[in-house]
Amino acid sequence: MKYTVGVAMNPLDQLAGIAKTAEECGFSSIALPDSLFFMETQAADYPYTPDGSRMWNAETTWVDPLIAAAAMGAVTEKIEFYTQVLKLGSRNPVLLARQVGSVAALTNNRFGFGVGIGWAPEEFEWCGAPYKRRGARVDEMIDVLKLILGGGMVEYHGEFFDFDRLQMSPAPTKPVPFYVGGHTEVALKRAARVGDGWTSAMIKFDDLVGVIARLRELRAEYGRENEPFEIQTVCIDRFGKDGYAELEDAGVTDIITVPWVFDGIGFDAPLEAKQDSMRKFAEQYIN
Repeated sequence: MKYTVGVAMNPLDQLAGIAKTAEECGFSSIALPDSLFFMETQAADYPYTPDGSRMWNAETTWVDPLIAAAAMGAVTEKIEFYTQVLKLGSRNPVLLARQVGSVAALTNNRFGFGVGIGWAPEEFEWCGAPYKRRGARVDEMIDVLKLILGGGMVEYHGEFFDFDRLQMSPAPTKPVPFYVGGHTEVALKRAARVGDGWTSAMIKFDDLVGVIARLRELRAEYGRENEPFEIQTVCIDRFGKDGYAELEDAGVTDIITVPWVFDGIGFDAPLEAKQDSMRKFAEQYIN
């Protein structure tokens, strides 16, 4: 079992210290969230809370996850980083390939790309991307990203993106893993078809078991059942040694945790308190 530290909504000046301590404690990865901006009035419900409200406000600090990965990678040597998840729909894949390739190079291949579509129409429209047919557009974006990140001179002629032969250097010396997020059937199909893993938002255990079973069915349908596949999860009703054992038995490979939350410590707590929580968590479950 792998254990990953989630760093959503943490003060930016704590990220380097959290990364160094997480590495020292034996955590496998840092999960980096993505949020472009806070719109005063939202046109759609946030899909991962019961009432559709957001868990943050206009003053909550977010940093671009690719920049965060590069910064945290500079002060560590072994721990890995992955976006959880970056919203593809509002981005341009050619520009994004340049960024992802740079992060992979700067971290010596310690970067995984967790991707989703994005839930907010404003993020699409205000960044110049169409909200309509967003799923099909994101499928094409993944093709473009993988093509460019694979290295060499490439071209692409699709419905949404079209370019002649180009090359970005340096290309990653190892393939960047793609972890696909989303709880819908179409998202699970995308993960099974093109992903190196699936990554969850907040989810209950019984629902998670159903998702994992469905992913196994879909991967078999796509002929990918024997390929490595990560299951990264934020399970909200299984904790402690017994709970983590249940998750492992269910097929989870990576538990995303926020140790200081378990200790009743808020996101704005001092770095030292969060570091103590990580050390305590590692003594109980990792070491």
